[in-house]
Amino acid sequence: MNEDGRGAYSENNSDTESIASDRAAFSGPLGLSGGSVSNKRASKKSARFNLPPEITMAKTNSTGSAASFAAADNDAYVEITLDIRDDSVAVHSVQGADGGHEDPELALLAKRTLENKSPSFRSFLFRNTSAQIKQVSQELKRALSRRPSNAGRRFDRTKSAAAHALRGFKFITTKTGASGNGWSSVEKRFNDLTASTNGHLHRSQFAECIGMNQSKEFAGELFQALARRHNVTGDLINKVQLKRFWDQISDESFDSRLQTFFDMVDKDADGRIAEEEVREIISLSASANKLSNIQKQAEEYAALIMEELDPDNAGYIMIHNLETLLLQAPNQSVRIGDSRILSQMLSQKLKPTQENNPLKRWYQKSKYFIMDNWQRVWVMMLWLGIVGGLFAYKFVQYRNKAVFDVMGYCVCIAKGGAETLKFNMALILLPVCRNTITWLRNKTKMGTVVPFDDNLNFHKVIAVGIAIGVILHGGAHLTCDFPRLLHATEEEYEPMEPFFGEEQPENYWWFLKGVEGVTGIIMVVLMSIAFTLATPWFRRNKLNLPKFLKKLTGFNAFWYSHHLFVIVYTLLIVHGIYLYLTKKWYQKTTWMYLAVPITLYACERLIRAFRSSIKAVKIRKVAVYPGNVLSLHMSKPQGFKYKSGQYMFVNCSAVSPFEWHPFSITSAPGDDYLSVHIRTLGDWTRQLKTVFSEVCQPPPAGKSGLLRAEGTNTSFPKILIDGPYGAPAQDYKKYDVVLLVGLGIGATPMISIVKDIINNMKMEEDSVPGSALDNGNFNNKGFRTMKAYFYWVTREQGSFEWFKGIMNEVSEMDEKRVIELHNYCTSVYEEGDARSALITMLQSLHHAKNGVDVVSGTRVKSHFAKPNWRQVYKKIALHHPDARIGVFYCGATALTKELRQLALDFSHKTSTKFEFHKENF
Repeated sequence: MNEDGRGAYSENNSDTESIASDRAAFSGPLGLSGGSVSNKRASKKSARFNLPPEITMAKTNSTGSAASFAAADNDAYVEITLDIRDDSVAVHSVQGADGGHEDPELALLAKRTLENKSPSFRSFLFRNTSAQIKQVSQELKRALSRRPSNAGRRFDRTKSAAAHALRGFKFITTKTGASGNGWSSVEKRFNDLTASTNGHLHRSQFAECIGMNQSKEFAGELFQALARRHNVTGDLINKVQLKRFWDQISDESFDSRLQTFFDMVDKDADGRIAEEEVREIISLSASANKLSNIQKQAEEYAALIMEELDPDNAGYIMIHNLETLLLQAPNQSVRIGDSRILSQMLSQKLKPTQENNPLKRWYQKSKYFIMDNWQRVWVMMLWLGIVGGLFAYKFVQYRNKAVFDVMGYCVCIAKGGAETLKFNMALILLPVCRNTITWLRNKTKMGTVVPFDDNLNFHKVIAVGIAIGVILHGGAHLTCDFPRLLHATEEEYEPMEPFFGEEQPENYWWFLKGVEGVTGIIMVVLMSIAFTLATPWFRRNKLNLPKFLKKLTGFNAFWYSHHLFVIVYTLLIVHGIYLYLTKKWYQKTTWMYLAVPITLYACERLIRAFRSSIKAVKIRKVAVYPGNVLSLHMSKPQGFKYKSGQYMFVNCSAVSPFEWHPFSITSAPGDDYLSVHIRTLGDWTRQLKTVFSEVCQPPPAGKSGLLRAEGTNTSFPKILIDGPYGAPAQDYKKYDVVLLVGLGIGATPMISIVKDIINNMKMEEDSVPGSALDNGNFNNKGFRTMKAYFYWVTREQGSFEWFKGIMNEVSEMDEKRVIELHNYCTSVYEEGDARSALITMLQSLHHAKNGVDVVSGTRVKSHFAKPNWRQVYKKIALHHPDARIGVFYCGATALTKELRQLALDFSHKTSTKFEFHKENF
């Protein structure tokens, strides 16, 4: 993908094709007015082609309407737009002849569409459509080759750069032409805002009126520019004047947008832009996009723009100078390889037909669900089978005992629930035996059939099973069989004397005061506390509680309440010994269920305590970065072996001697140190940052961060570590191609992977002369990754300082473009918004001259706003057909659903298979 989003994956999200074939006539007029040929250096031409009935029946998105052609007679047409240049003709877009937008669905990539059709259909499509496009291309090239030379003009607005420049000056997101209700919405807000001012809108309300609430300062400057252009004095305008303002800022013509932007910069309206005015608009744009670093360096960047546009040192620039900058050709054009890949997609432009049979639809959904989740399915089925079998076993057992005559089915349900409780209370410890799971993941092949990545999810599922067991067991006892026992006649109670004594219980207090009752009640209370504080609302402080109750929320409350399990398991064993209806020791099976899991878990905790005490680490470097991030670089203990993507636990006795918190390792296995990047999100991390900040100083010149400290002379707080532990991202080496996605601090495991790939590249370069990449295989212990796409999305500009050095290192070393780095700053308005237009221009100038991005401060050019994830997947699918792609994501849960669903959709409907892995974050 091009850095600026142009070219192959640009405006219309098109996937198009131009395949060489036998020449054939095309049907439908070519989009040339009167047969005349444009004399411009590059242009886009359109042609419409009549499609065969098979395509129409397939419900393609290329269906036209009778209105497209008067003589079409309801035939289906597809409109193909070609990008004509001096030496090439590229397919720009394919869409319905009615001018509708292209269908961006990934079904456009689906090979099955053609594979499932008859050979005659495929042959017809390739022979006719491909040949028609080829003929159109050839005819257009021949026609354009005869045009007169126009070398005298340096820039031409018909180039793709002009379209890019146009998108750079979109002042209003919702335009009258786009939605049909742009002005009506503005008019409605105007009426509401001026209801008490006699129909006059003040300048301070202009931003709210036109929908720029988040950029009031920018909207104020826009108001001033429009007022100067329309000779409006004062700070008040009426509806007629507002309509004129709106017409100008929603005008999509290049000249109108350019003039509006120029007017904003030219504050004294003399038709010239001085360097001071450039500095002011840079500062304003940086403020609107929350780019504090650019705002601080506005003077330097203004000088850069003047140097570029005012080479004669006239002291000012004119509107045509600004136009020159905007109309320069894009830095990166579509590569030939990309165009060729896109060319292979036109024949697959057909959208699969919707299955009308509900049974077949259900079958397809079920098939895909099992294919995508078969590991989870068999584990859940096994667990449910065991739980159901134990319940049935106890139910039948007590159905045939004497107590059934008095207590009925109530005792069967109570005992069935108790049996499932014993099993689940034993099983729930296994998913949190991290050392065991890490060993099984690393040393055995069980990971191919057991979803170890879902260990915590399975832990939660078992907790739900325990809650159901408690309800069945306690509920049946308290509401059913105990009341029946209390109300039994003497004859009915007589068989119960061996279990409850010769004297029949008279009330509930008899049951509650016994060992069974006391232990049962305490266990339920403690488990309820732990269960409640583990829910996301309490654990992540999502509840708006009074200040004195805030201590009941957060990670600390979750951590301490979960350690109540020691008391719970002790009471459970006691409860299992003092049973009313079971007197023989070998029939009291609670301890049998718990013996092995408790022993295993106890050994795990002892290993953690022993290992962390002997693996002493020394802090080498500490840095505090913008965005409340603390970076710790420490010595690597002898024998500490880990994989990129894994995590470890960190303890700081200066904060809390008991608390251990997990953090992804950001260093690579080949580094001689360990590093973690910790963002302050809770009480413990906030205190950790505080104690380390006390020993830090402002950084010297040339060093990153807000505060730094390094060297052996500094007295750092003591740190203990425990690990490493397995995580989903560590499996990246199993894939030839990986897509790494990190949101904010979620980039930490991905940074380790990127560094590991670089280190492996170094090793291969050193061990095999010439480069091991050329032979298509790594020999470094199963290292297979040949291509990595890293997308880091962050909200703040300062976040890029966290991994600035790594980004630059990758850019410098990765000569073969094995790793594609894509940084996204979501605080900057998307491309096509006037508020970021100057930032975009400045970014291009600065990167071209100095090789450094003005937003990230690295060699990696940043993107603005959020990525189009569908386009990301589509690009990878196009470049890697028939490949198996590992998708690794770490970040907030909000994006998980979209990324997972896209992975499933593209896997189902293309030949590229995406396997999604979510880091627990």
